[in-house]
Amino acid sequence: MPTTPALTPVERIAGVLVALEALGVAALAGWQIVAMAGGDTVSVASAVALIVLTVVGAVAVGSFAVAILRGQSWGRSGAIVVQLLLLAVALGAVTGTYADGAVALALAAPGLVVFVLLVMSVRAAARRESDARPH
Repeated sequence: MPTTPALTPVERIAGVLVALEALGVAALAGWQIVAMAGGDTVSVASAVALIVLTVVGAVAVGSFAVAILRGQSWGRSGAIVVQLLLLAVALGAVTGTYADGAVALALAAPGLVVFVLLVMSVRAAARRESDARPH
């Protein structure tokens, strides 16, 4: 049975922050449910579909967090993609019709911080794997 590698503090912090992002996406799904229950939707079918997709996203991001904390590379890869998507949404928030710099900053700041931590964790994992190989 494979053992979990000893993670560096950067890897642990990245995993925990990605887990917090998953909780944030899950909270967004909860907010969508409350909005739908309050009648704040034009199309119930579209609202249900959006809620399902949001829950799927929360589960995916949560899976990435668990994988990162287990030292598995696919979790870091998936989380990096999530951060890039988050930064793209932040760019849209600052340049769109209803542009709001505060919203863009609230999205971009954590996305950029977690992105940097994930890149650092990739480097730490590569170092660990290089040290573990027989020379």
